[in-house]
Amino acid sequence: MRSRKEDFIENSIFHIYNHSVAETDLFRDDDDYSYLLNKFKENYHPEEIEIYSYCLMPNHFHFCLKQNSEIPLYKIFNKFLTSYAMHFNAKYKRKGKLFASKLQHSLITNDNYLIQLCKYIHYNPVKAGIVSRAEEWSFSKYCNYVGRKEDNLFSIDLISTYPDEFKDYVVTLREYEKYLEESEFSKLLFD
Repeated sequence: MRSRKEDFIENSIFHIYNHSVAETDLFRDDDDYSYLLNKFKENYHPEEIEIYSYCLMPNHFHFCLKQNSEIPLYKIFNKFLTSYAMHFNAKYKRKGKLFASKLQHSLITNDNYLIQLCKYIHYNPVKAGIVSRAEEWSFSKYCNYVGRKEDNLFSIDLISTYPDEFKDYVVTLREYEKYLEESEFSKLLFD
């Protein structure tokens, strides 16, 4: 879905995602991933955004966030994604757009969907065959969920609100593959 200002209401939760144009890798090395995350951090303010999960993949990305202010999430994303595209084009001596479409989003209105979406996002690199276990992928929030990493981009709100759903997240995510095969989330995966 295309981003429209009227969709972005304070205290709403969104799945924000996008894919590269023509299957171009958005990230060709670890520095590219780090550059995008650093640009995101520069535009991130906890009073505006609560980050539940994210995963950067070679040719796409996923974020699950809560908009805590009147400032629409797409404005924050447009700033750092534009900066990233300019950096990428200069670094790799290319021209043209980097993303396949305008920023995509889905409004999350169901608690179960929200919980499953976070699991889906964290499982993405395993499903795509990039790693065999989610903890092997450095460019997601999974390691925060299992207590192996802490940073200022992580919100514990979901874990504290739904402790049973996230208490043994390593086991839960490994069992998640069965769920994915039969669920609506499998259509979201950009392999």
